[in-house]
This record gives sequence, structure tokens and C-alpha cells, in this order.
Amino acid sequence: MAKMHIATTINGEPTEFLCEPHQSVLDVLRNTLGLTGSKEGCGTGDCGACSITLDGRLVCSCLVMAPEVEGRQITTIEGMAQGDHLHPLQQKFLELAALQCGICTPGFLVAAKALLEQNPDPTESEVRFWLAGNLCRCTGYDKIVRAVLETAADMKGAA
Repeated sequence: MAKMHIATTINGEPTEFLCEPHQSVLDVLRNTLGLTGSKEGCGTGDCGACSITLDGRLVCSCLVMAPEVEGRQITTIEGMAQGDHLHPLQQKFLELAALQCGICTPGFLVAAKALLEQNPDPTESEVRFWLAGNLCRCTGYDKIVRAVLETAADMKGAA
């Protein structure tokens, strides 16, 4: 089968790549483009480790076929920091030790950023509901939820 030429935007940068029609966006990100921040935890869309935003919508990149991103906007974990300046969520995750093995962390960060972009002042219940598609086997979630809530409060205070 012939490879397909795809033109898209990833983390604000125009990007082109070749892919097989059956390749997932996760596979292209990691293996073709070298963007290894998104992780494959399950390959079935159940764990959220591969979360990205596609045209501003949170999706599992393991479930999106690469040809579907033609002409669309993708944001990955690599697009969160601005050079050496971490996104406030990344900084708060570090400060509160809201990570352990790191497999789920990129997905949680991308999902939390998408939440705060839609709802800058979420309740704890809203944070837990929004992040329900992201699984962690190490942390127990409390530090993650607290990091999101504290980041929301910090960003609200800075505004």
C-alpha cells in the first residue's frame, strides 16, 4: 500500500509526513516525528497516556488514524512549555510531586490544560470527572487533582 502525504500543524509548526493509511497519530508522533512525550499505555483509548488535542478537542492519539489529521491542528505535551519556561501545570506537577513513573503524566498534563482552557475555575468534582479518562497506577490521583486545582487558583490570581 502506498504511503500518504499528510500536511498538518503540530504545536504551532507546519508539519508534513508520510504514513500508512492504518497508522495511528500516536505511532507517527513517536516513531516518524520523534515526539515521544505521548505514551502508549494501552493502545485502545482506555488509559489517556497518549492524550493530545486535535483542533482543541482532547483525544487519545492511539485511536486517531494519521490520515485524519490532514489540515488540522495538533497539540502534544511537547507544545506545553515555551522553551525552558514550563507551563504552570507542569511546574505545579513538579512542586507537588504529582507524578511518579511518568507514563501517564503527559496525558494528564494535556488533559488538564484542555480542562483549564475550557473551565479556568473548576471544582474538584469537575477536575476528577474531566481526568477520568486518564489512568495512573502510581499516584492515587490526589496530588494530580490538587496540582490542577492549585494551578487554576494561581492562574486566576495572576489574571
